[in-house]
Amino acid sequence: MPEDYISSIDSTMETAILASGCFWGTEYFLKRIDGVVSTTVGYTGGFVENPTYEQVCSKRTGHYEAAEVIYDPSKTDYETVLRMFFETHDPTQVNGQGPDIGPQYRSAVFYLNEVQKATAEKLMALLRAKGYMVATELLPASVFYSAENYHQDYYDIKGGSPYCHGYRALF
Repeated sequence: MPEDYISSIDSTMETAILASGCFWGTEYFLKRIDGVVSTTVGYTGGFVENPTYEQVCSKRTGHYEAAEVIYDPSKTDYETVLRMFFETHDPTQVNGQGPDIGPQYRSAVFYLNEVQKATAEKLMALLRAKGYMVATELLPASVFYSAENYHQDYYDIKGGSPYCHGYRALF
Protein backbone atom coordinates (compact mmCIF):
# COMPACT_ATOMS: atom_id res chain seq x y z
CA MET A 1 0.00 0.00 0.00
CA PRO A 2 1.45 3.42 -0.85
CA GLU A 3 2.88 5.02 2.26
CA ASP A 4 0.98 8.30 1.85
CA TYR A 5 -2.42 6.56 1.53
CA ILE A 6 -4.45 7.16 4.68
CA SER A 7 -7.40 5.02 5.74
CA SER A 8 -8.90 3.76 8.97
CA ILE A 9 -10.72 0.68 7.68
CA ASP A 10 -11.23 -2.63 9.43
CA SER A 11 -8.24 -4.82 8.57
CA THR A 12 -10.51 -7.61 7.28
CA MET A 13 -11.98 -5.31 4.63
CA GLU A 14 -10.36 -4.23 1.36
CA THR A 15 -10.39 -0.88 -0.43
CA ALA A 16 -10.77 0.31 -4.00
CA ILE A 17 -10.36 3.95 -5.10
CA LEU A 18 -11.94 4.79 -8.43
CA ALA A 19 -12.68 7.94 -10.42
CA SER A 20 -15.21 7.92 -13.25
CA GLY A 21 -16.55 11.42 -13.59
CA CYS A 22 -18.97 12.96 -11.12
CA PHE A 23 -18.41 11.08 -7.89
CA TRP A 24 -22.15 10.96 -7.15
CA GLY A 25 -22.72 8.58 -10.07
CA THR A 26 -19.61 6.57 -9.36
CA GLU A 27 -20.76 5.98 -5.80
CA TYR A 28 -24.36 5.26 -6.84
CA PHE A 29 -23.42 2.11 -8.75
CA LEU A 30 -20.46 0.88 -6.72
CA LYS A 31 -22.34 0.92 -3.42
CA ARG A 32 -24.93 -1.47 -4.90
CA ILE A 33 -22.45 -4.33 -5.31
CA ASP A 34 -23.20 -7.15 -2.88
CA GLY A 35 -20.31 -7.15 -0.41
CA VAL A 36 -19.63 -3.41 -0.50
CA VAL A 37 -19.65 -2.26 3.11
CA SER A 38 -19.33 1.49 2.59
CA THR A 39 -18.52 4.18 0.08
CA THR A 40 -17.12 7.65 0.54
CA VAL A 41 -16.85 10.26 -2.18
CA GLY A 42 -13.90 12.59 -2.17
CA TYR A 43 -10.79 13.85 -3.86
CA THR A 44 -7.48 12.19 -4.66
CA GLY A 45 -4.48 12.54 -6.93
CA GLY A 46 -3.89 16.23 -6.39
CA PHE A 47 -1.34 18.43 -4.68
CA VAL A 48 -3.48 20.61 -2.37
CA GLU A 49 -4.08 19.32 1.16
CA ASN A 50 -7.71 19.04 2.31
CA PRO A 51 -9.21 20.53 -0.86
CA THR A 52 -12.77 21.82 -0.95
CA TYR A 53 -15.27 21.10 -3.71
CA GLU A 54 -14.89 24.67 -4.96
CA GLN A 55 -11.11 24.32 -5.12
CA VAL A 56 -11.31 21.03 -7.02
CA CYS A 57 -13.86 22.52 -9.44
CA SER A 58 -11.42 25.37 -10.13
CA LYS A 59 -9.32 22.77 -11.97
CA ARG A 60 -6.18 24.01 -10.21
CA THR A 61 -5.64 21.34 -7.53
CA GLY A 62 -4.87 18.29 -9.69
CA HIS A 63 -7.52 16.23 -7.88
CA TYR A 64 -9.97 13.73 -9.33
CA GLU A 65 -13.48 13.31 -7.98
CA ALA A 66 -13.33 9.73 -6.74
CA ALA A 67 -15.04 7.13 -4.61
CA GLU A 68 -13.40 5.06 -1.91
CA VAL A 69 -15.09 1.68 -1.78
CA ILE A 70 -14.72 -0.57 1.25
CA TYR A 71 -15.72 -4.15 0.56
CA ASP A 72 -15.75 -7.52 2.27
CA PRO A 73 -13.43 -9.86 0.32
CA SER A 74 -15.41 -12.86 1.55
CA LYS A 75 -18.42 -11.56 -0.44
CA THR A 76 -16.91 -9.83 -3.47
CA ASP A 77 -13.53 -9.15 -5.00
CA TYR A 78 -11.59 -6.33 -6.60
CA GLU A 79 -12.24 -7.57 -10.13
CA THR A 80 -16.03 -7.47 -9.55
CA VAL A 81 -15.75 -3.90 -8.25
CA LEU A 82 -13.61 -2.90 -11.25
CA ARG A 83 -15.95 -4.51 -13.75
CA MET A 84 -18.85 -2.47 -12.34
CA PHE A 85 -16.65 0.64 -12.48
CA PHE A 86 -15.84 0.11 -16.16
CA GLU A 87 -19.41 -0.85 -17.07
CA THR A 88 -21.06 2.20 -15.49
CA HIS A 89 -19.12 4.97 -17.22
CA ASP A 90 -17.41 5.59 -20.56
CA PRO A 91 -13.77 4.56 -20.02
CA THR A 92 -12.91 5.88 -23.49
CA GLN A 93 -13.83 9.50 -22.80
CA VAL A 94 -10.85 11.79 -22.28
CA ASN A 95 -10.86 14.64 -19.73
CA GLY A 96 -14.39 14.19 -18.48
CA GLN A 97 -17.49 12.08 -18.34
CA GLY A 98 -20.64 12.84 -20.27
CA PRO A 99 -21.34 16.56 -20.09
CA ASP A 100 -18.96 17.00 -17.12
CA ILE A 101 -15.71 18.15 -18.70
CA GLY A 102 -12.50 18.91 -16.85
CA PRO A 103 -9.53 17.21 -15.24
CA GLN A 104 -11.44 16.50 -12.01
CA TYR A 105 -13.80 14.23 -14.00
CA ARG A 106 -11.15 11.99 -15.59
CA SER A 107 -11.44 8.22 -15.39
CA ALA A 108 -8.80 6.57 -13.20
CA VAL A 109 -8.06 3.49 -11.15
CA PHE A 110 -5.92 4.26 -8.09
CA TYR A 111 -4.30 0.97 -7.14
CA LEU A 112 -3.19 0.18 -3.59
CA ASN A 113 -0.99 -2.81 -4.39
CA GLU A 114 0.47 -4.80 -7.27
CA VAL A 115 -2.46 -7.25 -7.33
CA GLN A 116 -4.90 -4.37 -7.88
CA LYS A 117 -2.62 -2.93 -10.56
CA ALA A 118 -2.42 -6.27 -12.37
CA THR A 119 -6.20 -6.76 -12.18
CA ALA A 120 -6.80 -3.30 -13.66
CA GLU A 121 -4.23 -3.94 -16.41
CA LYS A 122 -5.94 -7.23 -17.26
CA LEU A 123 -9.40 -5.66 -17.56
CA MET A 124 -8.09 -2.68 -19.53
CA ALA A 125 -6.34 -5.11 -21.92
CA LEU A 126 -9.62 -7.03 -22.36
CA LEU A 127 -11.41 -3.80 -23.26
CA ARG A 128 -8.67 -2.80 -25.69
CA ALA A 129 -8.84 -6.26 -27.30
CA LYS A 130 -12.56 -5.59 -27.90
CA GLY A 131 -11.64 -2.35 -29.71
CA TYR A 132 -12.20 0.18 -26.95
CA MET A 133 -9.69 3.04 -26.82
CA VAL A 134 -9.41 3.05 -23.03
CA ALA A 135 -8.60 6.49 -21.61
CA THR A 136 -8.78 5.36 -17.97
CA GLU A 137 -5.56 6.17 -16.14
CA LEU A 138 -3.87 3.65 -13.86
CA LEU A 139 -2.17 5.43 -10.96
CA PRO A 140 -0.80 4.56 -7.52
CA ALA A 141 -3.17 5.57 -4.73
CA SER A 142 -2.33 8.65 -2.70
CA VAL A 143 -4.10 10.55 0.05
CA PHE A 144 -7.89 10.35 -0.27
CA TYR A 145 -9.78 13.32 1.16
CA SER A 146 -13.44 12.86 2.01
CA ALA A 147 -15.71 15.36 0.28
CA GLU A 148 -18.10 17.57 2.19
CA ASN A 149 -21.02 15.79 3.89
CA TYR A 150 -23.63 17.07 1.42
CA HIS A 151 -21.88 15.07 -1.33
CA GLN A 152 -22.07 11.72 0.50
CA ASP A 153 -24.81 9.29 -0.61
CA TYR A 154 -26.12 12.08 -2.82
CA TYR A 155 -28.57 10.15 -5.00
CA ASP A 156 -29.85 8.03 -2.11
CA ILE A 157 -30.67 11.17 -0.14
CA LYS A 158 -31.84 13.45 -2.96
CA GLY A 159 -33.47 10.78 -5.11
CA GLY A 160 -33.06 10.40 -8.83
CA SER A 161 -30.36 8.59 -10.71
CA PRO A 162 -27.02 9.54 -12.24
CA TYR A 163 -27.02 11.64 -15.40
CA CYS A 164 -23.42 10.77 -16.40
CA HIS A 165 -23.46 7.10 -15.49
CA GLY A 166 -25.46 4.10 -16.59
CA TYR A 167 -24.88 0.38 -16.75
CA ARG A 168 -23.90 -1.36 -19.96
CA ALA A 169 -22.17 -4.73 -20.31
CA LEU A 170 -18.63 -4.45 -21.67
CA PHE A 171 -17.08 -7.78 -20.71
